[in-house]
Amino acid sequence: MSDPRPKTLADLIAVMAALRTPVTGCPWDLEQNFASIARYTIEEAYEVADAIERGDRADLKEELGDLLLQVVYHARLAEEEQAFAFADVAHGITAKMIRRHPHVFGDEIARSSGMAKDAWERIKAEERAEKALERASIHAPVGTGQPKAQTRLPSPGAQASLLADVPVGLPGLTRAVKLQEKAARVGFDWPSITPVFDKIREEIGELEEVVAENQVQGASSPSRSPGRDDVPAPDMERIEEEFGDLLFVMANLARHLDIDPEHALRGANAKFQRRFRHIEARLAAAGKTPAQSNLEEMDALWNEAKTQEKSG
Repeated sequence: MSDPRPKTLADLIAVMAALRTPVTGCPWDLEQNFASIARYTIEEAYEVADAIERGDRADLKEELGDLLLQVVYHARLAEEEQAFAFADVAHGITAKMIRRHPHVFGDEIARSSGMAKDAWERIKAEERAEKALERASIHAPVGTGQPKAQTRLPSPGAQASLLADVPVGLPGLTRAVKLQEKAARVGFDWPSITPVFDKIREEIGELEEVVAENQVQGASSPSRSPGRDDVPAPDMERIEEEFGDLLFVMANLARHLDIDPEHALRGANAKFQRRFRHIEARLAAAGKTPAQSNLEEMDALWNEAKTQEKSG
């Protein structure tokens, strides 16, 4: 029976606890763990971004709720392991925001002096040191027979890598930009955009060279010619490496242009989808499908869509 009262965050936390209660909870939810729901967390974050991109506030409200559920879910799993609870998450982020904004929440002297140029990185460095100590105090999952977390603290005098706190789970292009930003802060960067373009041309040349060496003709080409056991398979590992190098320097170009590469790629995806839909519609009007057409005809319709978009 539905309750007409407005639901609160406490209600959501209670719902998750009920879903995870053995015997009476949801069988699917009881089977989940951090790893199994991680991909849903990533998907929900992207759906939030998509709702923002489309300007759909109704969808945004719903997607933010879905993302909040992921936070509550992970916190519940951690609470079951006696590692931390949702209240600890809320406390941690609130304390972090206050700590990182002394010019807003600090004393009168801090507020009047504003945010010092190097204060943000100094505060984050202090947070990293505190986190290392915290990791050593968090218990391993209950029932595993493991002792407390065995996180190894840096030895005296040892210095953590400048790039160590860039999350591995970020989308590739986003992580590339963040790695480059970190390195740039200590001077490891091109002085202008010109050498970035030079590097792009260099990487394209290297990719073309390795593709030519391996006689790769396209996605539909077999790794070996039929009946030709003497023809070696393409060195796909090397091709992939050169392709990755090209993507990395393209991310660097995006950084120098102050462009979000993920946003730019989403725009390109949407444009491709929009123009291909035009091809499908025009062919359907002629009683055909793309499979019944040919590249020349579809390319002409693609250019038609392109011209229409540019003319408004």
